[in-house]
Parts: sequence; structure tokens; C-alpha cells
Amino acid sequence: MNRAPDPRADGRRRPTRGRDDGLASGDDAGYNRQGGAGRKRIRPTGANPEGRTYANSRPTGFEFACAGASPLDPISKVPMATYHLSVKTIGRSQGRSAPGAAAYRTGARIVDERTGLIHDYQRRGGVEAAVLLLPANAPDWASDRAALWNAAEQAETRKNSTVAREFEIALPSELDAARRQRLAVDFAGELVERHGCAADVAIHQPGRDGDQRNHHAHILLTTRRLTAAGFGAKTRELDDLKTGEIGRWRERFAHLQNECLADAGQAARVDHRRLEDQGRTRAATIHLGPTATALERRGVPTRLGESNRAAQAGNAERQRDMEAQRETERRAAEPKPQAAEAASRAPAERVTIQALRAKTARLYPTEVFPLPLEEGLADPPSFSQPSQQKEEPAEAERLRQVAEAAERQRDAERQALLSTDLPALERELSEWTGHRAWLARHESPPATWLADPWGELARAQRAATAAGQALDELETAYADWRKAHRLALLLSAYLPGSQRREVPAWEQRLAEARAALETAQNALAVAQQGFDERWPAAERDARQRAEAQGRQLVALQRRIEERGDLIQKVKAAREVERERREAEARVQAEAKRPPLPPVTIQSLRAETARLTRGGVFPDPLDEAGAESAPSDPPLQSEPFRSPEPPRSVPVQRPKPKYPAPGG
Repeated sequence: MNRAPDPRADGRRRPTRGRDDGLASGDDAGYNRQGGAGRKRIRPTGANPEGRTYANSRPTGFEFACAGASPLDPISKVPMATYHLSVKTIGRSQGRSAPGAAAYRTGARIVDERTGLIHDYQRRGGVEAAVLLLPANAPDWASDRAALWNAAEQAETRKNSTVAREFEIALPSELDAARRQRLAVDFAGELVERHGCAADVAIHQPGRDGDQRNHHAHILLTTRRLTAAGFGAKTRELDDLKTGEIGRWRERFAHLQNECLADAGQAARVDHRRLEDQGRTRAATIHLGPTATALERRGVPTRLGESNRAAQAGNAERQRDMEAQRETERRAAEPKPQAAEAASRAPAERVTIQALRAKTARLYPTEVFPLPLEEGLADPPSFSQPSQQKEEPAEAERLRQVAEAAERQRDAERQALLSTDLPALERELSEWTGHRAWLARHESPPATWLADPWGELARAQRAATAAGQALDELETAYADWRKAHRLALLLSAYLPGSQRREVPAWEQRLAEARAALETAQNALAVAQQGFDERWPAAERDARQRAEAQGRQLVALQRRIEERGDLIQKVKAAREVERERREAEARVQAEAKRPPLPPVTIQSLRAETARLTRGGVFPDPLDEAGAESAPSDPPLQSEPFRSPEPPRSVPVQRPKPKYPAPGG
């Protein structure tokens, strides 16, 4: 395997900007330059942030990705690093090319010899290093990046051919720049050795607005094997999922990444398997993409963002449950008190409870429920001292009326919540949420569109560019013709073999081309003037529309929040009502149970004697006091009656909560 020299391999960075190569051919028309001196080449404006998936460069073919693991694996207790490996294809059916892809990823300038487009990304930022790896028997011309990818592009003949394959890998942020570069180059080297293709490795830094841990690399592979004679057979083993080649490379990259982390002394590890295969209960998140990411950064919630937030909340809840379960298991494993001590305390506790129950029943006899023990054992309130502050009867009556009015209002609100149609509220909430998402997707038109709604300025610019290119081509062709017939042009026009008779025709064509260019430039000036005249009003209109849409979004968000709060209140009220009915049912069931038999002096005396013989109480009770106590009335013997079977108490169950129609 040979490593081609590259001026960017030393890690130096150059400020660059550019567009993704995945744009359609019509959008890349500004890069076409067919020659001609003095002509101004139109460059597209704007720059794409590095390190993201672009809307216009949507990958095709296979997509293998694994979301980053949690910071701490709940099973192995090992910190988990981020793992990502995705395989994508670059084809002509999407208007993409191998030279454009290589130029964008490496920050280079490559001219596509097949289409004549110039892909210049020398001023883009974020490219940390670029390394070109070749097989051992590669020809010398393959060391030139432009020559290599133009040859790879021209090796394919179909209009929908796949011209390149890309491995996108995430590099651990726990490693330094040198170790990350070595990891990417080693992995690409193994790809080259196994499949015999060429690899162009571009290591990118995290974007300014994104996650600063997003170090990643793009490994661009040729779809054909590179030999001494040029490009040969295709690497079909990477096209079929049934071969399992991609799965083996995923496992191999995870192994290399773990080795690098271990060499660096890092405890973090990665796992290429799915979460189910790893035995985790954590829910996987979904890749947002460029559109959803932009909306989330602007504060507009999206469906994918809500799904990811729900998954993260569920993961956090499961993590807390696992920690609580581990705490419960730890407490269960702790040594418990001896069984003998528990058995010795049990009779004393039973006697104490019976004595307290008897005292409570004697002080506060009731038919159904006695008062709480703490109230029964407490001293009765003293009414000997009069109250220091006595409320006037009118004030007391006013306070009572205010309390009754507040109670009636609470009852009315509770009844209103219980009678609310919950499915209808949920349907309205779903509709408002969908409308908010639609407004977030459809932004107000910009001022440039309002100032040029019919595209007159754009057509005039294209016409002027086409006229200028046509004049350049004609001038180049005329110069080549004069160079090819320079001897024949020296002869007289009347001599055989002279080409002077064709010079007027060339000059006529040049004059027509110059006139067409002048006409196009005049039309462009008129269109530009009209655009400038409409620009202030269009800018004001665009600003007003954007403000109106923003106000509409804010109002819609407020309505969604209010409706969500109302739904939560309705659910809470129904839950409270259900618990209240269940409590009433339990009270009715308790009321129908027979009361416990009263505790008498004889039963207490017998129990005390039994406990004294068992050694629970060292000092026996005072027998004299017990003898002096009045005896209980004799118990009347009652015939034995078999206990009645318990009767079931009907408990009103809540109505089932059906989902909203269309939900």
C-alpha cells in the first residue's frame, strides 16, 4: 500500500468555503468554465457548515449507523464512547460525481474532465488532514488526486453509475488529533489491502454550531480495483448485504477503536452491535438530519426531536428504576436481626397494642371507627381558660359564607373538568401541533423572491452568462482555427488552399456573438434596475410576513401549552375522582364488618400471667391491685354461629381511556 504525498497531510488548515458536491447539475452551473480570457466566473454564495449531512447531498444505497451509547453502560459499568459507521454510495443518478465529492471532502480544487465543472473548495474550513492511500501496485499517475478521481469517474459508462463509495466514521473525542488520524488511516489502509481499491481519507473537525465532540472522517473509496494497468473489476462484495462484508467491517472498526482507547489509557469502549443484541433496555434515538436540526436550534420542536426527547426521558426513567432495584437488592442482602430477638419482642408488642386499643375504646366508644391512638392517648383539651380573641358573629358568618363559596367554586370546577370531552381536547391539541409543524416547515418568502417573483433577474443572469460563454467558446475556436491554418492564411485569397475567404465568416459570427452578449447585458441591467427598485418594498414586506408568522407561532404555542395543561388537569381530576370512589367503597366495606370483641380484665390478667411465666416481664403485676379491681359482669354464653362469608362490595371502575380518533 502506498501513501500518496499530500500538501494537507501535515495538518495545516486553510480557510475555505464551498457547496456540497451532491447538488444537482443545474445548481452547479456556476462552476462551469469553458475558457476565454477576461470572463467573470460566477461563484455560488453561502457556505455549508462542516461535519453534517446536507439536505442536497442525501445519501443513496446502504445506510449502516449506530447511535452513540450512553455515557455509562448500566450492565458492565464501563464508560461508553460514541460509535458511528455508515456506508453510502455516490452516483450520477443524483447529479453527483467522484471529483466533486473528493474535492469537497478534502478541501481541494478538482476539474471534472467529463463535465467541465470546476469544484473549488480550497477556502473551506474544518478539514484537519487529507491522506490518499493506494494499493502497492498502483500506477504513478494515481498519486495525483485530480487524476485519480477523474479516472474513476471516466471508468463508468452508464448514466446512473455508482462512481464512488464512502465510509463515514466517528472518531473518539477522548483521543488526541494524532491518535484519531492514525485510527482513520489504519482503518482505511485495511480497506485498501482487502479490496484493492484506492482510498481518500479526509478528517474533519466539529462544526462551530454543533457538538464539539463530533470528530469524524470521510473515507472515499473507488468502486473498482486499482491495478498497474488502471481500474479493473468492481468491488461487488461491498454492494450486497447478504455477504456480511459491511458487518465485518463494523466489527473491525469497533475493535480498532477499542485498541486505540486502551493504548491511550481511556476507560471508554464502543460496541458495534445493536442495543437488543447488547442486552440493553435503552431506547435508540433517531438521526435528526439537517432540517430538523436547524429547526430545533431555532427553538421550534419537531417530530423527530420530540421522539428523541421521549426516548431520552424513558432511558432516564429506566436508569432510575434500575438504580432503585439495585438499592433494594443491596438492602435485602444486608444482615437482618436474629429471629430469636424478633420472636421475643412479638408477644410484648401484641400486649401493648391490645392495651392501647382497650384504653382507646374505653375513652372514645364509637360504633364504627375509634379516634386515632394519638388523639385517644392525649390529654383532653382544657376549656377552663376562655379564648383571648373572640370573633364577632357577623365576622364568623362572613368567613363561613366565603368558605362555602370557595367550596362551591371548587366543586363546580371539578365537575366541569370531569364533564370535559377529553378526546376532543386531544384532537384539537394534535391539530394545533400539526399546524405549528407546518408553519415551522414553510417559512415566509425571502425578500429576494418577493423582489423578483417571476425570476426575470435570474433569467437575465443566465442569459448573460450563456452569451459570455458562447463568445468565449467562439473566440477560442477562432484562435485554434487561425493557429491550425496559419500558413494557409498567409496565401492570397485567390490562390488554391488559401483560408482567407473564411475569415469574414468568422468575423461575422464573432460580431453576432458580441451583439448577443451586449443585448443580454442590457437586459440584465434593466432587470437589475427593476430589482433594485422593488427591493425596499420587498424587504419591508418580507419582514412584516416573518413577524406575522412569528406572532402566529407564538400564539399557537401558547394555545398548545394551555390546552396541554387543561388535558393534564382533566386527567388528574379523573384520577382523584377514581381514588375517592375507591376510598368510599373501602369505607363502606369496613363499616359492614363486625367490630372486634372488647378486651376485659380477665383476658388481660390471663395474658399477663402467660407472659410472666414466659419471662417477658421480670416483675409480675400487682396481684392486690388486680384483686381489688371490680370484676367484670359474667359473660353470657351465646350459641356458636358460623362466620358469614364476606360479601363483595361493588367498586365503580373508571371508564376505559380510548385514543382520540385519528390519533
